[in-house]
Amino acid sequence: MSDVTDPADNDTLLILGGRSEIGLEVATRLAPGRTVVLAARRSADLTEQIETVRSAGAREVVAVEFDADDLGSHAEVLSSVVAAHGPLSTIVLAFGILGEQARAEKDPAHAVSIVHTDYVAQVSVLTHAAEMFRAQGRGQLVVFSSVAGVRVRKANYVYGSAKAGLDGFACGLSDALVGSGVSLLLVRPGFVIGSMTEGMTPAPFSSTPDQVADGVVRALARGRARVWIPGVLAPIYFLLNMAPAWLWRKMPR
Repeated sequence: MSDVTDPADNDTLLILGGRSEIGLEVATRLAPGRTVVLAARRSADLTEQIETVRSAGAREVVAVEFDADDLGSHAEVLSSVVAAHGPLSTIVLAFGILGEQARAEKDPAHAVSIVHTDYVAQVSVLTHAAEMFRAQGRGQLVVFSSVAGVRVRKANYVYGSAKAGLDGFACGLSDALVGSGVSLLLVRPGFVIGSMTEGMTPAPFSSTPDQVADGVVRALARGRARVWIPGVLAPIYFLLNMAPAWLWRKMPR
């Protein structure tokens, strides 16, 4: 079993995206006996999230300021957390935006902002984190892709393209880390019912943040490199990838 699930492990868990519903659900499951750092913008307003994780059994919970879009700050955020709380055992990249597809089709700046947060910023953080973990000889990275990136659909092609890029980057990085003592778990959830998708009609095989978190924790414990949530999506998308383009264009979402 992975050491992140051992309550005796005193290493620090870092959640990048401290307001993320999925990130918080993962944090509460991995919290017992650990220091948990919640990183987000307006970190002074994370009182409720801190109390939630503390109640889950964390030894200590702190909030730090983190702006994913400020690429130049990434290295400093990671190094400052290590300096204050010791070596990290797990970093969860739980930040991201859905954006508005209709707006992005007409507003290049909005399209770029989605790609910047959901791909460029993730690449930056992952590169810094992977190098840090390589130096210490251990560590686990958790990255959230999406089925939206497995085969991009016209209904959300801006968000989907960012996730497709992230998925490819994470797969390559995962392979590059083999033998280093560092692992990367790539999570491919389907439609997640939560604040980000509020007002949208859930797609088939939807899940909730707590179900996604359960899948993440199980996959970490088993040392998995990739996990689909729910698992039935893996064979479904294997078949969907073979669908002809004319049929794929008719997919509503």
